[in-house]
Amino acid sequence: MNKLKTETARRNDLFPSRIPVLIWGLLVYISTMIMQFIHEPLIMAGTVFTGLFFVHVLLLWYSYKVSQKQFWIYFSIQGILIYLCAILMPSGYQGVLIGLLPVLIAQSLGFSFRLRRAIFITLIAVIIFFDSALTVGDTGELIVFLPIFTLMLIIIIAYAILFFRQVDERLRIQSFLQDLQEAHRKVEELTLANERQRMARDLHDTLAQGLAGLIMQLEAADAHMSKGRVERGHEIIHQSMYGARRTLAEARRAIDNLRTKSASEIDFKDALLNEVERFQEATGIETTTKLLLHQHLSRLMMEHLLNIVKEGLTNIARHAKADQVSVTMSSEGELLRIEIIDNGVGFNTDAIGKDAGHYGLLGIQERSRLIGGEMQVLSNEDGTTIIIKVPIPVTHG
Repeated sequence: MNKLKTETARRNDLFPSRIPVLIWGLLVYISTMIMQFIHEPLIMAGTVFTGLFFVHVLLLWYSYKVSQKQFWIYFSIQGILIYLCAILMPSGYQGVLIGLLPVLIAQSLGFSFRLRRAIFITLIAVIIFFDSALTVGDTGELIVFLPIFTLMLIIIIAYAILFFRQVDERLRIQSFLQDLQEAHRKVEELTLANERQRMARDLHDTLAQGLAGLIMQLEAADAHMSKGRVERGHEIIHQSMYGARRTLAEARRAIDNLRTKSASEIDFKDALLNEVERFQEATGIETTTKLLLHQHLSRLMMEHLLNIVKEGLTNIARHAKADQVSVTMSSEGELLRIEIIDNGVGFNTDAIGKDAGHYGLLGIQERSRLIGGEMQVLSNEDGTTIIIKVPIPVTHG
């Protein structure tokens, strides 16, 4: 398919070259007729010559439509026409041979620049030249016109080689441009897909997590109210109101990030400790935190790590049925390690990302991959451990 497109494009590029060839053919025709009629006017032969020459020029005009398979038929017909035109004009055959044979050879280079083909066609053209010249002329004339024919042959073939190389270079550049356009289209598609994934993660980490926390708090408040513990119920409701405002603020920040593609500067340790504190207040689960960070983290990495911890804690609150959780974050050299451990009921790690509606761990895995890290999940009936390892560059002060 690509070969067919290339051949079609090459023909289209050769289309404008018809005008110079037509002008050249007209000059050859006029010079041949003048040379012949100066020496001996041949009305009948001139008429037949004109008809054959017209067919030759017509084939030249539509030569850009000739395919590789049709080339030898085209070349044979044109060679016969040139030979007959030369024979019909015994006093002007020199113009026919010198003017048309080099053009025919140059055209053959345009179809395919193969050395064997070029040599073979040149030999045939030389045979036509000698045969027709010796048929209507003599050896003396042949010796005079042979250098002229050779010079014309060299000039036209050199011009043809330069011209067709330019055509090939243009086609190559066009092909490169098409490849670049296709690559650009694919990059746009990938960018759009990545942007959609990012939007899904941001919405999950703000609205989904925030609403899940609100539901848990309201359920806890309902349980306390139904047992007559009104004060505790009101206290949890106030916490829910605060959580709702925080979720709204985070949702607005996520929307701003989608619009401006920038994240606000955050104090990573404070934000992480605040997140753990909110989790502990909302769930009542005893949580310990250990932060040993010695490396400077990029804003993008801080944002992803914060959301990873938030998602891990949300999963524990929703599914683990744990009463103890620990969050550890430490950096040594070029490696950052995060561990989120609970003493809950555990789960089957083979089901990660397969259960509809449960995409928390899948989101953690995606975020880890985006910052060049990897996630490992260990789970049994005694609890679950999520381990995140992320490479970080070493900076020297």
